[in-house]
Amino acid sequence: MSPFLWEQHCCLPLLPSARIEELARYPLGSYLSVNIGYSRQSTADSLALARQFRRDALADRRFRLVQGYDDVVADAETIALAFDLEDAGPLGGKLDNVEVFYDLGVRSLLPAYNHANEAGGGCLDTEDTGLTAYGRDLVRTLNEIGMFVDGAHCSRRTGLDLASCTEVPMIYSHANFDTLWKHPRNITDGQAVACAGTGGVIGINGVGIFLGHNEPDERAERVEAMARHIEYGVELVGVEHIGIGSDYSFDAADFNHELLSNPAAFSDAYTKWGPLQWVPPEDLLGLSELPGLDEILARRGFSATDRAAVFGGNFARIARQVWRD
Repeated sequence: MSPFLWEQHCCLPLLPSARIEELARYPLGSYLSVNIGYSRQSTADSLALARQFRRDALADRRFRLVQGYDDVVADAETIALAFDLEDAGPLGGKLDNVEVFYDLGVRSLLPAYNHANEAGGGCLDTEDTGLTAYGRDLVRTLNEIGMFVDGAHCSRRTGLDLASCTEVPMIYSHANFDTLWKHPRNITDGQAVACAGTGGVIGINGVGIFLGHNEPDERAERVEAMARHIEYGVELVGVEHIGIGSDYSFDAADFNHELLSNPAAFSDAYTKWGPLQWVPPEDLLGLSELPGLDEILARRGFSATDRAAVFGGNFARIARQVWRD
């Protein structure tokens, strides 16, 4: 059985029709950070989704809502849930909204989803303008409130600026290494080193186009590629700075439709590979016919202690440092 899983980013449909019970595909005892919005969502949209997901989770005894670190490890018989925002847009330009979202369970926020906004630059921008003055104020507010500063989807300069501004560990919630697979959504070695320099953690994702294996029949190759990115990250910055943020989308059909219908948020770096493929929880955790990530890492020489750190211990460690409660 795989170690305790801290899943730093996964996605339900960002719609009122979303079904919280889909998250029960992850094992009991897991911690999940569930997205409630990115650049297209307004403040009202993301607040409504957070409240809906909270209501639905409270009505289902398989889940519990996380306030502080102690809630993550309180009960191995349920799944712990918190939320994240993939863009500063849902704040509506108001830093006071960081605390509003915190009170609803949001524990991670990244400034810019793919393209520049008032907080910073995105990874798909042709001009990398870095973190803005508002973005720097946002980092200070996140530090004060006790929410992860996240560099995923941000431009390279913005990611480096985040590392220089934050006073506590930052994260890349779901990001792979550009050295292994060239893609604008993957991070440079310099970004990884800067993140680790803050004490932070990089969550390796399971998205086919960021791994170089996006064919529908490449399920096993995607899990193996995740292991290779973990191995590379450990060699680069140390095992204590690598985790998992698979970015699994329970809304795969909706997201692939969004790629085609909302080109302003994406580019051919996303669309030229055909429909996106992901590593589902069953393949990640060895619950299908395929070898899971834990088995593959063990085969590559990772000790049980190191595998436990990657699967959950590293993100848990910095949550104790960063979260307010």
